[in-house]
Amino acid sequence: MDYLPIFAKVKSKLCLVVGGGEIGKRKAGVLLEAGARVRVVAPEILPALAHQKNVEAIVARFDESHLEGVTLVIAATNDREVNKKISDLAQARNIPINVVDDPELCSFIMPAIFDRSPLMVAFSSGGASPVLTRMMRSKLETMIPQNFSRLAAFAERFRELVKQRVTNPAKRRIFWENALDGVVAEKVLTGDEASAEAMLQQMLASEDNIVCGEVYLVGAGPGDPALLTFRALRLMQKADVVVYDNLVSKPIVDMTRRDAEHIFVGKKRADHTLQQEEI
Repeated sequence: MDYLPIFAKVKSKLCLVVGGGEIGKRKAGVLLEAGARVRVVAPEILPALAHQKNVEAIVARFDESHLEGVTLVIAATNDREVNKKISDLAQARNIPINVVDDPELCSFIMPAIFDRSPLMVAFSSGGASPVLTRMMRSKLETMIPQNFSRLAAFAERFRELVKQRVTNPAKRRIFWENALDGVVAEKVLTGDEASAEAMLQQMLASEDNIVCGEVYLVGAGPGDPALLTFRALRLMQKADVVVYDNLVSKPIVDMTRRDAEHIFVGKKRADHTLQQEEI
């Protein structure tokens, strides 16, 4: 993993965009959507950008003073020397800096964004192929409808209540998986949130009767993750405990939940990590 994927909270924070053309306008637009205040610096700034709400337009060449009070910087000029100067000054102040189409000058990169707020997915190739990341985003957009934002908002509304009522983390995860992958979700997605809420409350009332503990055997095939069935992948990502042997490739193991307990039971000649009875 070449980059640590994180989501930065920039709401009400001042962010700097150096560059007043179409690229600068696009980058400033993303920051504005995230609730940031944007300072735009350039010798020429598109009127459509300069006159936007929460935009401070400074018609000038970049100067170090423009970094004052800034939380994050995006350099979008067509001059690499200027971009490098911005990058060097920002990094000297420990301000996150993105230079458009120049990963070497970046301390963070801008991913392609799939937005179903509050549900968000970010795609990145680490600067290797921005076109590929946009293609991946487009594929996901065809699979997940716009109204999935309702489902995420619904879960957010009841998150604290469920946390209070279902105190065991493992049981709470199972509870949400059942809620978000069943009739409750269907009701939310069709706009019938009243029925969805009633069903959720009913699930909470009967939570103590939920039985935990199922075992599934998943065939890993020849080791290619692309050959896994959808059902196999879903079960792998729901499992609390993953038992695997030498025939399971690392890419497949990596597709299980990171917080699951992983138990290796591989056997070699005269070297058995666990006896068959223990497995």
